Amino acid sequence: MSLSAFINQVNNWGKEAIPFFFVIDFELEQPQAWPLTALSQEGVFFNFEGLSNYPEMVVPPVFIEKIPPSFEDYKARFDRVHRHLQRGNSFLANLTVKTRLVTRSGLKDIFAASQAKYKLLYKEEWVVFSPETFVRIENGRIETCPMKGTIDAGFPDAANVLLNDAKELAEHVTVVDLLRNDLSRVSTNVTVEQFRYVEKISTNSKDLLQTSTRIVGQLPLGYEQRLGQLLVDLLPAGSVSGAPKPMTCSIIREAESEKRGYYTGVAGYYDGSRLNSCVLIRFIEKVGDQLFYRSGGGITAQSQADLEYKELIDKVYVPAAGVYQNS
Repeated sequence: MSLSAFINQVNNWGKEAIPFFFVIDFELEQPQAWPLTALSQEGVFFNFEGLSNYPEMVVPPVFIEKIPPSFEDYKARFDRVHRHLQRGNSFLANLTVKTRLVTRSGLKDIFAASQAKYKLLYKEEWVVFSPETFVRIENGRIETCPMKGTIDAGFPDAANVLLNDAKELAEHVTVVDLLRNDLSRVSTNVTVEQFRYVEKISTNSKDLLQTSTRIVGQLPLGYEQRLGQLLVDLLPAGSVSGAPKPMTCSIIREAESEKRGYYTGVAGYYDGSRLNSCVLIRFIEKVGDQLFYRSGGGITAQSQADLEYKELIDKVYVPAAGVYQNS
C-alpha cells in the first residue's frame, strides 16, 4: 500500500468509525492497514494491553543464544555517528544493529511465549514485544510516552544512578522536547504530565529499569476524519530517530548501511473511538533461515562506545518466564 493510499484509507475508516489495525515501517514505504476482522486471515496476530486476536496457549520452553556483532564493528558505526554529533549535525541519534539468534524455536513459539505490553506477530516474518507506547487517543486526548534511559536493575542503587546520570538525562530531555514539538503539530495545550518515571522490565536473563515521560495534548474536533494523516505527521517516532529528525535520519542511514523496514516503525489499532499504538522495538526478524534481533540506543556527544555497546546487548531479550538465554 502506498503512503497516500494508507492515509486515505485510514482517514475514511476513522470518519466511519470502522475498527482497524495498522503497521507503518520506519521509512514510510510499506504502510499496511486492515479491518480488525481480517487480521487472522492475513497472518497478523497481536496482544496490545490485553486486547488480542490470538488464543493463549502453552508452548514448550524457548532457548535462545545471542551472537552480537563485534565491538569493533559497532564502534566503527558509533564513531560515524559521533563525528556528526561533535560537528553539531545532530543532538541525538538512535543507532541500531543486528544480533544473530540461535534457537530451535520459530517466531510463532517466541510470540506465544513472550509477555509484553504490546506484542505482534507479522506473517511469521517478524515478531515484536514492545514496552513503549507510541500514541494513545481517547475522547480527543492524545498522549505519547517516549522511553529513553536503561540500566541493569541489579546494579547497586540502580534507579538513583539512572535518574542522576547526566548523559541519560540530556538524552531524555532532548527526546521529550522533540515529542512535545511533534504533538504540537497535531494538537493544542501540549503539556508534560509525568516526567521521567521509572519502570521495571522483566527479561529472561535479568531485570532492567527504564525511564519514560508522559506527554499529552488536545486534538481538534473532527480529528477522526484525518486520522491517517495525523499518524504520518508524527513519524518517524522521535525516541528511535533523533533530533533534528531529517538530518539525523540521514546520519542513521549512513551508519546502519541498510533500511530498518518495520523495525522502529509503529503499529496500533483503532476500535472505532479509541486508538492505541506502540513503537516496534524489541524486534526479531527472519532473514532466510536465520533470526536476527535488532536493538540499539540513543547516542549523544557525551556517549561512550563501550557503555552503548553493553546497553544494546542488554536489550536483546525475550520477556517471558519460559524463555532461557545463553550469552
